[in-house]
Amino acid sequence: MNRSVREATVRRMMERTSPRVPPELYADAVRRGGRLLRRRAAARRLMWLLLCAACVAFTVWALTAHPWVEPPSQTTPPLTDW
Repeated sequence: MNRSVREATVRRMMERTSPRVPPELYADAVRRGGRLLRRRAAARRLMWLLLCAACVAFTVWALTAHPWVEPPSQTTPPLTDW
């Protein structure tokens, strides 16, 4: 197809009226959209809850394990000035 044929085809498509939408379609779309928004909100709350639980678990572990403290030496240092 050359350019003029494509342009004519597009013009014909743009000049047509859009098809009529069934009236019950709007109610279905609103219902499904509301359900989708509720699911997303619930998933977002669950992710925040998991993040907070992970932070609390890490804090409790860090306070009990003290990972920043150097472990005690397993060998004794050499004695030089005896």
